[in-house]
Amino acid sequence: MLKHLSAFIFLLLMINMATFAQSGKKPVPATKTSSANKTTPASNKRPAKLRSSWGLFLSDTLPKSQVVKLLDSALVVRDEKNHVYPVISFAFTYEQHQPYLNDTTGQPGIYKDYTGDNFKTSRLPALWSTRLKESLQQGDVLYFDDILIEYAPDKIYRAPSLRIDVK
Repeated sequence: MLKHLSAFIFLLLMINMATFAQSGKKPVPATKTSSANKTTPASNKRPAKLRSSWGLFLSDTLPKSQVVKLLDSALVVRDEKNHVYPVISFAFTYEQHQPYLNDTTGQPGIYKDYTGDNFKTSRLPALWSTRLKESLQQGDVLYFDDILIEYAPDKIYRAPSLRIDVK
C-alpha cells in the first residue's frame, strides 16, 4: 500500500513539474540572414489597414454612366501608406433588379437575380464587361468579395469587399 501511495505522489510531482516547465516563455525562432531569403520587417507582420477601390472609387452609389466607364478598370488595393498591392483574385456578384407584377396581390414587386463568378485577375474579363454594359440598369448592385492580394512573395491577404450601387 505504501508502495502505491509513493508511486502516486511521484506521478503527481512529475505532472506538476511538467506543467511548470511548460509555462515558461518559448524561444523566438531565428530569422534567415542569407541575401536570397532575407525578410523585411514589413513582411513579418500584418499589413496596415487596407482599402479596396475600383478605379478611383471605394464602395459607393454611382450613376450608370460612371459604372459603365469603370467596367474595364482594375481593382486596386492600397494600405494607409498608399502602397499598392497586386490583386490575385476576387469573387464578383451581379445583383440584377427586374420589376414584375405579382399575380396574386396585383402589387408591383422587384425580382432579384444573382449572377457571379470567381476571377484570377484584377479586372473583369472582356465578356463580362460587355454583357454588363448591355444589361446594367438603375438599382442593380455589383459586389466584389474575397479580394486576395499578394502582400509579400510568400504572403496572401484578404482585402475589404466592395459594393457598388447603380443609381
